[in-house]
Amino acid sequence: MTYAPYPALRLRRTRASAWSRAMHAENRLSPSDFLWPLFVTEGAGVEEPIAALPGVSRWSVDRMVERAKEARAAGIPCLALFPNTQAQRRSDDGAEALNPDNLMCRAIRAIKDAVPDIGVLTDVALDPYTAHGQDGLLDDTGYVLNDATIDVLIGQSLNQAAAGADIIAPSDMMDGRVGAIRAALEQDGHPNVQIMAYAAKYASAFYGPFRDAVGSRGLLKGDKKNYQMDPANGEEALREVALDLAEGADSVMVKPGLPYLDIVARVRDRFAVPVFAYQVSGEYAMIEHAAAAGAGDRDALILETLLAFKRAGCSGVLTYHALHAARLLGA
Repeated sequence: MTYAPYPALRLRRTRASAWSRAMHAENRLSPSDFLWPLFVTEGAGVEEPIAALPGVSRWSVDRMVERAKEARAAGIPCLALFPNTQAQRRSDDGAEALNPDNLMCRAIRAIKDAVPDIGVLTDVALDPYTAHGQDGLLDDTGYVLNDATIDVLIGQSLNQAAAGADIIAPSDMMDGRVGAIRAALEQDGHPNVQIMAYAAKYASAFYGPFRDAVGSRGLLKGDKKNYQMDPANGEEALREVALDLAEGADSVMVKPGLPYLDIVARVRDRFAVPVFAYQVSGEYAMIEHAAAAGAGDRDALILETLLAFKRAGCSGVLTYHALHAARLLGA
């Protein structure tokens, strides 16, 4: 492409005033771009601040309904729920995931009863329910079993769908689980329940505060490198996305977010499908700590990082800053 030479072309012309910058902006943020991750815990009237995530709390089911109403009022379309399962309900086989009255299912029902017009996305993996903190079932050597885990994930997905989940989001990274879950949802009468596959989920150092939030940090033995992706790999992410789409995923997710914007852009360019990113707990905490240390303006840091996701090609972002960002944009 040939451009006119300076001074016929001055790129600063369109930047000279606020109205012109707004008119020429290539990407815009809206509250509808955000999914709000929330942690649910047992009890009534409970708010438990999470020390590793400044400004984020665990909420009891009744208080979760209040959060859903706040989200709706702010224009946020969907909540992403994660349970903090009590230690006595955890087991090696993660059986609590199949309990139709477990914490996750009670939260889903309460939200959908009170705020039926907001979406509910549910995590499908066994780490909130296992005594060992891994995302699946283990063999005698501690290796996570793929196919046996899928059988439990199917039951977990149907359990959450029956409770009213709108989007099932398998985050376990077992091979073949999207197709198995899609088939089970169809057969069980849930054809309109979406699947947002954690297609490119990396074995990242940015997940630490999340594990505190769901109570699994001290439980995890070893790591998750034999099923989550190697941060060195990009082409493999495209293979993972292709497989999940072929198996029936309605949308895909890249996790973590900012360190993997190159993967987001490559997925969007290659497949032209809805791609979401998770601005994970470590990313959130770094912004909060940087702002607290005076390294930058908190609101500006939040909005600039969220805009980066849009520029890379995200259809939406899971972010703990969702409510604050939505209110900033609506102000």
